[in-house]
Amino acid sequence: MGLLRRILVTHLVAALLATATLETCVSVHADSLTDKAQQIEQLLARMTLEEKAGQLTQLIVQKSPSGPVVANGGEDVIRHSGVGSLLGAAGVRDTRHLQQIAVEESRLHIPLLFTTDVIHGFRTIFPVPLAEASAWDPDLTQRTTRAAAVEASASGVHLTYAPMVDITRDPRWGRVVEGAGEDPFLGSALAVARVRGFHGQGAPDVSTLLTTAKHFVGYGAPEGGRDYNTSDLSERTLLETYLPPFRAAVQAGVDAVMPAYNELDGVPMHANDPLLKEKLREQWGFRGLIISDFGSVRELMQHGVAATPTEAVKLAFGATVDIDMVSGLYAQELPELVRSGQLSQNALDAAVRRVLEAKQRLGLFDAPYRYSDAAREKTNLLTPQSRALAREAAQKSMVLLKNNGALLPLHKDLPKLLVVGALADDQLSTLGSWSGDGRAEEAISVLQGIKGAVSSATQVVYIPGASPDDLDLSEVDKAHQAALDADVVVAVLGERANMSGEAHSRSSLGLPGAQDALLARLVETGKPLVVILMNGRPLTIPRMAEQVPAILESWFLGSEMGNAVADVLFGDVNPSGKLPITFPRSAGQVPLYYNQKNTGQPSKKDEAYIDLSGTPLYPFGHGLSYTTFTYDPPILSATQLAATDTLKVQVTVHNTGQREGEEIVQLYLHDNVASVTRPVRLLRGFTRVRLAPGEARTVSFLLDQDDFAFLDQYFLRRVEPGTFTVFVGGSSATDNQASFEITNTARVKGLGSAIPRMLRTPENPPYE
Repeated sequence: MGLLRRILVTHLVAALLATATLETCVSVHADSLTDKAQQIEQLLARMTLEEKAGQLTQLIVQKSPSGPVVANGGEDVIRHSGVGSLLGAAGVRDTRHLQQIAVEESRLHIPLLFTTDVIHGFRTIFPVPLAEASAWDPDLTQRTTRAAAVEASASGVHLTYAPMVDITRDPRWGRVVEGAGEDPFLGSALAVARVRGFHGQGAPDVSTLLTTAKHFVGYGAPEGGRDYNTSDLSERTLLETYLPPFRAAVQAGVDAVMPAYNELDGVPMHANDPLLKEKLREQWGFRGLIISDFGSVRELMQHGVAATPTEAVKLAFGATVDIDMVSGLYAQELPELVRSGQLSQNALDAAVRRVLEAKQRLGLFDAPYRYSDAAREKTNLLTPQSRALAREAAQKSMVLLKNNGALLPLHKDLPKLLVVGALADDQLSTLGSWSGDGRAEEAISVLQGIKGAVSSATQVVYIPGASPDDLDLSEVDKAHQAALDADVVVAVLGERANMSGEAHSRSSLGLPGAQDALLARLVETGKPLVVILMNGRPLTIPRMAEQVPAILESWFLGSEMGNAVADVLFGDVNPSGKLPITFPRSAGQVPLYYNQKNTGQPSKKDEAYIDLSGTPLYPFGHGLSYTTFTYDPPILSATQLAATDTLKVQVTVHNTGQREGEEIVQLYLHDNVASVTRPVRLLRGFTRVRLAPGEARTVSFLLDQDDFAFLDQYFLRRVEPGTFTVFVGGSSATDNQASFEITNTARVKGLGSAIPRMLRTPENPPYE
């Protein structure tokens, strides 16, 4: 079908809409790759420079009682092809209305791309990403993102600004809640799982969401933990720690990459030609979209690298940033820059081509309303199946930090149970930050979950006691008196959801508000005391860790938080989560992470401060269970091997307790002597194993040259001869080890695979 016929058909369809509801819009139907390419080229040939700049322009949509409100000129800008994508448009009614304007009233009838942040759920809210990382379960993560994609796509969304794959080692930074923590190996595994989950079966499946890896790169390492701040990273740290999750996402097929707000080495990321154009596009072969962060093209002037909007556009576009989110500068500046020869027509066409190809990949040219089905929206939001998955994810995301005297699990028939803490009854905070279309009234608070789990014989008393928001002590004495009369006290303490997230960094990491005072009075009573932490970052809780017998890290767990917390609190579910990020004793230790390097005085590293131990309060990978696990020494398939050989590591894990439980078995590797210093250990494998009481199981891992290799002093990847130590256990602090030797040197060709071995498929091979 040619373009002329497409135009005629589109006008006919517009006429039919006056009397009937249209479910699909007929357009050019491309049956082959050649036809699809021709479709794009024919469309490009007909577009004006202004229309091309419009395809690279993204505007924000705000909701109003009368419908969606589009910024920068409203719906007329759509009619005049002045916008290619919209931020924040969701819901079938609104997206269908806006799409109708684009495909029926604009000159070339090009459909819009609707984008929004689907971070950890859409209507059904799953655990925040930092919490879900505590499950160490890529399969679970893939399933929760698949469920989120089904809901969001049913509400008209085409592209999500997720996954966020920033590595961070500074919990003061507010956006730590959005990522997978401190480790690039775990972060890479979960990045791949999220991309695959959002994609599902892929287009033309109508539940496919296009994905965006953000924020490229180093955003998670801001100086002082202050959001948007400068990041100062060595080239080695950038390559070894912060880039791998992005490369894993690219290898998994991510559709877009969003540059970060920060600068690196004096160059803001939105103008960073070496990293965006050379590293991402040329070296890694990324062919997708680069979408600016909110207003970041204009912010190049604030950074001080551009004096005028024209200069800002030249820098961003020259670094191959395709889409300008909300600043409006591309629409304003690009046409004249191309006319004057300052930017090339070919470069403009290449960027527009990438935008059109993304729309084509989703089938929007053939059926622009395929994501705007009211019946599908009605039946796919907040289903019993999605809530059950949210509960499962929440159960697996909790980390039992401490359980002295086996205080947990509690009995459901306690005579009197006191629940304290303003957070216990806070439905909104269960959702965490970036909670999509989640609604507080649909979430289960911790207090609701506890009340629903106990027997009818148990009296549950609730007293807020203290809040994270202020220093009001008026109810502390009341909580203290009630505790004296209770059998067990459960204190729900931590942060409100709005205390973490974008632009919500904290200078201190202790319990905010009057919660410390409340906790001290509860400890005084001597009553059995359980603390449930709700928070979006590691907290510094050394006094709590010393004085409270049982601490359960729950994070923000989403729609089913209360039910899941009760499941673990009362023993229906055995906790199995492990920390994806180190808990420091004090903010003064930050940054503190497991894969540090030895110094010339390694024996002194635990004495780093004269007033505090240098060790963490809880290390990366830590997490207890209601049962106990022991490990036999690792068994290696060889103690000597060539650099290109594969090593098999086996370890037998025993459940030595009285309950069935799941253990997350972790494997770490250390290159004992190398030409450049190496971390004390690096995560190189993990897996979940479920064991009945008394049961033992042997777990196997494979290591290859991707695991042995490192960047030498010339930044070439190679394996060096020498001895290695492999550690296998239940946390990064395990001493369960074995040694082997590699007998030769080998250069590793190509970039290798950033996708962890356990997630590689025929489509994602070990080596490029």
